[in-house]
Amino acid sequence: MVLTQAKIFDLEKKANDIRISILESLIEAKSGHTAGPLGMADIFTLFYFHILRHDPKNPSWPERDRVILSNGHICPLLYAVMAHAGYFPIEELKTLRKFGARLQGHPHREYLPYVETSSGPLGLGLSQAVGMALADRMDNGKNTEKYIYCFMSDGEHNEGNTWEAMMLAGKEKLRNLIAIVDRNNIQIDGFTEDVMPLEPLADKWRAFNWHVIEVSGHNFQALNEAIEEAQAIYEKPTVIIAHTIPGKGVKEFERDFRWHGTPPGFGPEDKIKKSEQGKVALDELRTLGGQIISENQ
Repeated sequence: MVLTQAKIFDLEKKANDIRISILESLIEAKSGHTAGPLGMADIFTLFYFHILRHDPKNPSWPERDRVILSNGHICPLLYAVMAHAGYFPIEELKTLRKFGARLQGHPHREYLPYVETSSGPLGLGLSQAVGMALADRMDNGKNTEKYIYCFMSDGEHNEGNTWEAMMLAGKEKLRNLIAIVDRNNIQIDGFTEDVMPLEPLADKWRAFNWHVIEVSGHNFQALNEAIEEAQAIYEKPTVIIAHTIPGKGVKEFERDFRWHGTPPGFGPEDKIKKSEQGKVALDELRTLGGQIISENQ
């Protein structure tokens, strides 16, 4: 999976476009989560436009990789990246959280069959991914070529179900299971280390017989190398702990847990008035997009 500088430039621009789409959909919906989707945009862009084996024109392709979104509240990002990849029209993003729309506040497979699972209650995604990895091994033996990628939040490590799934995956040595943890250090009530300390998080995963990689969630080259390393591990599952900046791209939102579940127009006013939050955020991202192009010409 060679990643050239030209490709990295394309991915940077695409990630910025996706962040704009996220904010536009949240502003239209007047509800939804902001910090996590912006923070994970680089990772999802890398996956959908470089890593994943998938076919937007044939979403049920049997040989596709599986993407499980455990932290379903960041679905504005999942919807945006899938729309930009061609699964459905980008214009549909404006229906986020609207009554009767396919793009619900958490992914719902019956409404949107392009997603692998419905998600909402935190802590369930890794168990679903473990089940898929076990089923794939039963179908194909150890020669399986597809990967099960489970995207998780750090906050959902507060749920006991997460640790049960970690233990089973380690016991079963599910080499085609790769978990990606959004280590953004926030949850809806505050900072993770204040609410329920997680550190030493990497050591805890290792104790459950997982291969552990820690990486910046905003460095495309490092992320790509982390995936290559994960795919080269044959004796155990791998977790990539991706350190991200919540609210990435809008400096007034970054690292502020108050933006965890708040859309522009309804956030804290100590930096931007509510009436100006949407415009300021979009202006920043559009300016950043121009800078990306200028710097790479």
